[in-house]
Amino acid sequence: GKQAKIKNRKNRQGKTRKPQRLGKGYRLNNTQQRKVVRVGSKRFTWRMAKCKTDCIERPLSLVFQKLGCVVGRHPCVFLLLALFVAAAPGAGFIFLQERKANDIEDQFTPVNGPAKLERAFVVENFPQSEEFSQLRLSSDGTYASLIITGLHGENILTEAAFNDIIELDRQVKSIATGNTFENLCAQTKENCMSNPILDSINYNATEIVSSAITYPMNNGTFLGTSIGGVQLKQDSSEISSAKAVRLFYFLDEEKTKKNSEWLDGFLKLLSNYTQQKTVHVSFFTSVSRQNELETNADSVIPLFSVTYFLAITISILSCLRLDCVRTKVWVAAFGVISAGLAVLASFGLLLFCGVPFAMTVATAPFLILGVGVDDMFIMISCWQKTEVDKAVEVRLAETYKEAGVSITITTLTDVLAFYIGLLTPFRSVQSFCMYTSTALLFCFVFNITFFGACLAFNGRREKGNRHWLTCMRVPEATGDAKGCCVGGAYDKNTRKEFEMPMDSFFKNYYGPFLTRVWVKVLVCLIYAGYLAVSIYGCFQIQEGLDLKHLAADGSYVADYYDNEDEFFSDFGPNVMLVIKDEHFQYWNPTARESLDLCLENFQNLTMADSDLPPISWLHVYVQFGMNSGFDVDNETQFKSHLTAFLNYSGFSQDVNFTNNQIHASRMFVQTVNIRTAIDEKNMLNVFRETADECGKLQTPVDLIVYHPAFIYFDQYAVIITNTIQNIVVATCAMLVISLLLIPNPLCSLWVTFAIASVIVGVAGFMALWDVSLDSVSMINLVICIGFSVDFSAHISYAFVSSDKTSANEKATDAITKLGYPIVQGAVSTIAGVVVLAAAESYIFMTFFKIMFLVILFGAVHGIGFIPVFLTFLSTCSNSREKNKEILPECSDTIRWRAKAFVIQNQWSADPDCP
Repeated sequence: GKQAKIKNRKNRQGKTRKPQRLGKGYRLNNTQQRKVVRVGSKRFTWRMAKCKTDCIERPLSLVFQKLGCVVGRHPCVFLLLALFVAAAPGAGFIFLQERKANDIEDQFTPVNGPAKLERAFVVENFPQSEEFSQLRLSSDGTYASLIITGLHGENILTEAAFNDIIELDRQVKSIATGNTFENLCAQTKENCMSNPILDSINYNATEIVSSAITYPMNNGTFLGTSIGGVQLKQDSSEISSAKAVRLFYFLDEEKTKKNSEWLDGFLKLLSNYTQQKTVHVSFFTSVSRQNELETNADSVIPLFSVTYFLAITISILSCLRLDCVRTKVWVAAFGVISAGLAVLASFGLLLFCGVPFAMTVATAPFLILGVGVDDMFIMISCWQKTEVDKAVEVRLAETYKEAGVSITITTLTDVLAFYIGLLTPFRSVQSFCMYTSTALLFCFVFNITFFGACLAFNGRREKGNRHWLTCMRVPEATGDAKGCCVGGAYDKNTRKEFEMPMDSFFKNYYGPFLTRVWVKVLVCLIYAGYLAVSIYGCFQIQEGLDLKHLAADGSYVADYYDNEDEFFSDFGPNVMLVIKDEHFQYWNPTARESLDLCLENFQNLTMADSDLPPISWLHVYVQFGMNSGFDVDNETQFKSHLTAFLNYSGFSQDVNFTNNQIHASRMFVQTVNIRTAIDEKNMLNVFRETADECGKLQTPVDLIVYHPAFIYFDQYAVIITNTIQNIVVATCAMLVISLLLIPNPLCSLWVTFAIASVIVGVAGFMALWDVSLDSVSMINLVICIGFSVDFSAHISYAFVSSDKTSANEKATDAITKLGYPIVQGAVSTIAGVVVLAAAESYIFMTFFKIMFLVILFGAVHGIGFIPVFLTFLSTCSNSREKNKEILPECSDTIRWRAKAFVIQNQWSADPDCP
């Protein structure tokens, strides 16, 4: 009875008060805060729930804590399991040669681009004829080409120069690879397709001086693509001088294998060609870009060994201590090996599954190395902050608990960014994103298994006070030991390892310095300048991938393209205008007037040659009808004479006339002054817009425009929209992940802000660094989306998890914990890609430039801008009341659950988050 009275008294005093019900469905208990409001003489008590946004973060931390304990107890199992997982799928590398996908059109042009659909229509309706016509090719064709220029910019139209040109032409046609040029050449009227400039002088060098050659039309032959750098005589179309001559040697496309052998012979001849005293020769073939692309991919393989050597060296140096027990030499080395195993396993698995291996994927191992080493430094930093006298499994459990969520955030954001990159219409980007995202997942797994096991083994060595090299026991040092025969010293007050010098720098100097008021103002001013320059650079971005960039710098391909750009840019593509309406009434005068108006609209465009009339079979046929005396306005007569006209006039390839019906026909318009990527983009857009306008005339003309070069020009139509789409979608996804895993909504917004800020900076500065926005740089901007999160996410998570009271103290605490790991990660990642600066390839050089900017700006945001901004606007911060004692019996599930209930989130004084 006495005990019952005491129990009732405690209930009356509220010691064990039951939860109150405030309205239907709401229950509050003692641990919730109260807010008392007085209205008149009455007092109302409002009980308010705490802001809790760690519903995923906190359980995930406990999962990692449990995993760390298991790995710490059984490191051998996880080490051997990781090695097996790396070796088994790694066998997929035997399929590497089969999976290589270096076809330029397939990899670097949009999938299902409009020009590919237009080409399909052209090929279907205008099949290749036995009579070769370069003008009417639906693809680039199979060919070899020479550009011959005068030495020192001299006039090429001299007898001495043409003697050398004619001799070179003879040598090319004499190439014998089992088949002569005459057997393989593309033919017209049973003769090999010849070069018009040599035909015009009858292959006689003396006539180049005596003959009057007009430009661009000479006796009905177009010379705009054969002679370059032309100067005309005053008030005349006659050529006064020229700087270059171009020769083409087209082959029959059906003889594929024999053509390849002849083209190899051509390249061998010209590679060993001794430059003459009067001319300089540059050369090119239809397979040169492909060969150069494959050569570039192979040239980067030797750089892998250099990269891993640099990464291991930098990692070891940054983790090196003079204490022979506490030094982390082997841990650093195995952290790099862990990243290598991730590449081996992931790439092997995808190769085994048949995923194409594009050239762009060759840059991925450099990237994976940087990510893996970055996470390694975070884990080492957390390990060093654990108490050294605890059991290894307990120290590893604490390490995983602190580092697990942080590296999970960065892994998820990186992987998600790359998976979003799969939405792009470029196969080179898709292939890169597939390999890289998969490798990042494997890298994460190997870090928490293989590297964790290595960390546990190293912890056991430290626990036994053994030497890092000999593993022999050494006497325990009493202070911060600097000898090679004593070690194992630690701080007796904190029971932790002595701070690294760089950690002390960030804690005692950099952190307090950064949180001073005048320094914060200075940081804001620097950021404003950074943002201004970045935005300016964004307006200077050039679009498009120049095909010459697919070749190595200094190669024969680059030399040919440079000469082509300099001397043969006056005349651009001769564009097909294809009428695809099979019901178009060519015999109807009204319909012909609409078609004439349409052609006039094309010819009036600024990038069309107004002096050269369109090549139109219909104009010639109407004139033919008037001369022959039949009525072209009569459908029956129009069709009855058409077949004879097409065979006679040479327009047979321009009209699909079968079963007494015209299914399609085509005309041609010559373009001019297409010199830059911007010109190419504008020309493509304007021609397609004009074609759409033709379909809106009173008598509609349904037509499409096409040229083989449009296959590559299509990238301009999608590159910006897809880049923006990837950035927006990925940024939203990053925000969601941050909200789920960082226990503070406001800081999640800061992480999202960091993404946008870094992307703007990279985009602006890459333009100022002569990098265009193309399918190659798009890959790197996809990288930017993921990597811009990493450093800022680490700092933001450390900030909101800090148990300090003021914002400045939290910023200093976050920088102290992660400042040095961020610097280590940035330096190691840059070291991983810096070797690509030595590569003579635009693709690899672009990768280096953008990765350098991403890491530089990301690190500056992580240890500079974001900590300062967090001190300004951080109103909600999560300060955990940490249980300092981890139970040694890690496997006791009940006690772990009990510990999970003990850990509570305490929120700072914010009116919105009481």
